Amino acid sequence: MIASVNITEHHLANGLRVVLSEDHSTPAAAVNVWYDVGSRYEERGQTGLTHLFCKLMFYGSASVGSNGHFELVQGAGGTLNATTSFERANFFETMPAHQLELALWLEADRMGSVLVAIGDTEMGWARDSCMNERRQRYDNVPYGTSFEKLTAMVYPEGHPYHHTPIGLNADRNAVTLEQVRAYFRSYYTPDNAVLSVVGDIDPERTLGWIEKYFGSIPSPGRRPPRRDGTLPDLIGRELREAVEDDVPSRAVMAAYRLPRDGKRACDAADLALTILGGGESSRLYNRLVRQDRIAGAAGFGLLRLSGAPCLGWLDVKATGHAATGALEAAVDDELARFATEGPRPEELERAQAQLEREWLDRLATVAGRADELCRFSLLFGDPQLVWSALGNVLTITPEEVRAVAARYLVRNNRAVLTYEPYWDYS
Repeated sequence: MIASVNITEHHLANGLRVVLSEDHSTPAAAVNVWYDVGSRYEERGQTGLTHLFCKLMFYGSASVGSNGHFELVQGAGGTLNATTSFERANFFETMPAHQLELALWLEADRMGSVLVAIGDTEMGWARDSCMNERRQRYDNVPYGTSFEKLTAMVYPEGHPYHHTPIGLNADRNAVTLEQVRAYFRSYYTPDNAVLSVVGDIDPERTLGWIEKYFGSIPSPGRRPPRRDGTLPDLIGRELREAVEDDVPSRAVMAAYRLPRDGKRACDAADLALTILGGGESSRLYNRLVRQDRIAGAAGFGLLRLSGAPCLGWLDVKATGHAATGALEAAVDDELARFATEGPRPEELERAQAQLEREWLDRLATVAGRADELCRFSLLFGDPQLVWSALGNVLTITPEEVRAVAARYLVRNNRAVLTYEPYWDYS
């Protein structure tokens, strides 16, 4: 049983928070480091710095050459990667249990000495990698910049969430090596990080290795104050932009402000969006795709954020000659009906079962559990919350779901993008 797994918390003298979870069901161990950084800390003109470090952290450190992290981990039978978001950067490995010490040593070496390996050449490599990624995932794919556009509309100019983690290529080209080094010294330090280790481990031995490799890394403790992500609950008016682009079909996309992660209303919103647009059994899919036959896809999902209002993401792609106005009218009709009637009992039960399955799937692997323990520790201050998160979702009532939809899924709380192809339908 997952719930029988113990969680212990420890703090090193340099401020590093450590979370251990012993589980001998498989001979594997996961190591995950979350840094309290992310795009919300980036200043104007320096967007994408966190994402840039996602690349730079793999170009070597004092004891490891360029690409050495990949070679050593994969040579030991493990896997590794890194991700960035608005609110954190994380670096992680899953190893055969007997190779755990190697993963801990590698993470400590780059936390303590990655700047030794970063010069103009490495900066060039990282810039090129980030710029290619942006071109491939954003600039040169249909609807690729939609998320970036809607985020900038929902979170106004000057707000820490106004720009997305991928950042701008112009900013990456302009940033200096010294600015990059200063960013690392501010945020990639032990007192600004959580380290979780989950799996087939001996906690005492593991803690000894962590103290040995991480304990001597200094923590300057000098960081700019956290930027305030406070916003009104509602946008207050509908924001719109029409886009003509090289896309395969008309589309309507919208973003709504929703309650912050960690609040009961956020879980209610998650259930509402799941019922409305979470898969082929959802209301919007049945209405727009199956019944009206004006869309080929219709989805509604939640981006959880702890430092600012969450984002509810609506994505509808038209079929044939269907106009964006028809798509919007059908969506608004379903949202209004849901706000009045709320979910049917079977709909709520199905949505809760769907979120329960997704949650248990994440906790079922050592890597998924290590990630969630870091998340709850870094963003909410308590890794033990991992055990109560699912229970909160399962106790949400139909009235709570209806009420959150009636308050937040309204016209004066959304940004809307409509896409028209270059080519003519007629």
